[in-house]
Amino acid sequence: MQYNTTEQLKAFSRLPIEWNLDPADAVTLYLEWGNNDWRAEHPPVRSKDDFAHYFVLDNWTDRPTLRLVMRNSEATEDLWVSPLPKELENNFHKEFGSLKGVFMPSDPMKDWLREKLYAA
Repeated sequence: MQYNTTEQLKAFSRLPIEWNLDPADAVTLYLEWGNNDWRAEHPPVRSKDDFAHYFVLDNWTDRPTLRLVMRNSEATEDLWVSPLPKELENNFHKEFGSLKGVFMPSDPMKDWLREKLYAA
């Protein structure tokens, strides 16, 4: 797998990141049209021109991985992929233990991502 650097993350600083979009909610919004609530935090998708950009923590791999995902109703693309930094490993184990899956990053992970994404 080809990983990106934190320096490369800055290239996406102008994207409208949906920091509170859970991966399960993204599936509901983009793959299960009509199965969502107009009053919810994330309005329903109306066309394939609607996109979301959000981060996930992927723990299906040998090492937990952070990903910046772009999704619409037709495709998902990883824009940036990086192993979880060493300084966040304790937080990972505290939050997720040995669970395997794809999760919304924890608050400390989001803080780290914001710091790197918007670094001058």
